[in-house]
This record gives sequence, C-alpha cells and structure tokens, in this order.
Amino acid sequence: MNRHDGEDGYGKSTPDWGALADASAARSRRRRWLLVGGGVFATGAIAALVATSVVSVGNPDANASDRAASKLPAVAELPSESAEPEPNFSSVAPPPPPNPKDYVSSADKDQAPLTAESLFPGAKLTLADRSYQKGATTTTTNCAAAAQGALGSILASNSCDQVIRATFRKDGVAVTVGVAVFEKEAQALKAKAQAEGGIASLSGAGVPTFCRAPSVCRKTANSYGRYVYFTVGGFVSGQNVTTADKDVFTAGDDVAEFTFQQILARGQAQASAAATRPVDP
Repeated sequence: MNRHDGEDGYGKSTPDWGALADASAARSRRRRWLLVGGGVFATGAIAALVATSVVSVGNPDANASDRAASKLPAVAELPSESAEPEPNFSSVAPPPPPNPKDYVSSADKDQAPLTAESLFPGAKLTLADRSYQKGATTTTTNCAAAAQGALGSILASNSCDQVIRATFRKDGVAVTVGVAVFEKEAQALKAKAQAEGGIASLSGAGVPTFCRAPSVCRKTANSYGRYVYFTVGGFVSGQNVTTADKDVFTAGDDVAEFTFQQILARGQAQASAAATRPVDP
C-alpha cells in the first residue's frame, strides 16, 4: 500500500514538518524586523525628546524675567520731608578772642593789681638750669629818682606813672630790673626810643652797691604794651664789664626775659577772664 505524505502506517495523517519549519522561520524574521523597527523608532523618539529639551534650554522664555520682576514687592516710597527739625546755624561769625596785649597797652583795661610782688613773686628767679636769688625790691611814683643820667628826665617828660625795681644775684653778678609804667603804649614806645642813661641799680638784701659811676656795666631797654623794662648788670665787686663777661650778659638777658614773660602773663590772664565773663543782656 502506497503511503501518502501526511499519513503514517496506521492511516493517520502526520504534520508537514518542512512547512512548519518554513512558517516558523518566517515568523522569526518578522519578529526581528519589528524589534529592529521598534528600536529605531524608540531611538528616534528619544533623540527628538533630547533635541526638544536642548532647544527649550537654549531658548528660555523671554517673559520669565518679566514675570519674576512683576512678582517683586514694590519699593517703599521715601518721605519727602524729615519729621525732625533741621539744625539752624548762625551766619554771624563769633567774635575773635581778646588780644592779651590789649590788656597791658592801656590803663583803662589793665586793672589787675600791680606790685613788686605780683611782677616778681617768690624768693628766686629760675630760667632753664639757672637760678638767681632775689634781693631788694621797691616801688616809686617818682620815676626820675629811680633812674640815672638822662633817663630820669625822659621818664618824667613822658608822664611815667611809677617805676618798680627788683635786684637778682648769682655768683658775684647782680642785675637790677626797673619797670617803668605809663598810661598808654604810645608813651612807653616814645620813652624807649629816647632812652639814655639807665635805671639806677638797687642794693640791699645781701647785695652791695654796684654799677655806679665810674663802673662800666651792661644796660638794656625793651617794652611791651605800656611797660618799658630796663636792666643794669655788673659785678658786685665794682669790676668793669667787658664783652667777654658772658655771665653778666646771660644774667641780664635772663632777668629781662623773665620780666617780659610776667608782663605777658598779666595780659593773658586778663584776656582769659574777659573771654569767659558773661555778656550783659
């Protein structure tokens, strides 16, 4: 009995294994293409998504900053005027402080007590590292009597009010200073310009008579305000003074400088008192 394909020896039909194999291979090929196609599609979709993201990042919304700014709080308005009152400054300049010299240039302002002790206080005169012992002091309204030579008449003719004298000594050298006081500075300046002769030396309190004729002594004359101050200095032994006797020159300069400082301090004290004195309404 002839056996037909698809049947076994018992009359039963059998599968066509070749056809089944071909069909299976075809299905496998289709599945691979679908997978490949799906992968390409997925890759393309991802690439498109990335490109879209890049484009979005590279082109931010131009209105974003405007929207952010619109959400900021409004700036508070500043007050146009302060509640506090503004300070007021006077346009009038304050008066200048008093000039100390004005208070020793005229008897009208020079009202402080004036004595030998107020001009030459204490028992010593000390300047730098040099100290001088104070000797006798005196005050007289007879200005001519306190001078030698032509100076007496010069003081009198310029209406000298008084002369205050004091003597200082150190190591055999003595110096007498005489302060002639006038009503006005102009009189003092005139007397100084005309000065001849000299102040009379003052002895006493341990100092013998010195610098009287015919002794040669060193003399000076200066002024400040209404005061003219004269010095005469030399050796208590009566020895003549020469330009080589530096101790005599130093002593005379020290006494004159001290006298000037005392007159200046007198003016400063009175000017300071006037500056702090309440002004009458």
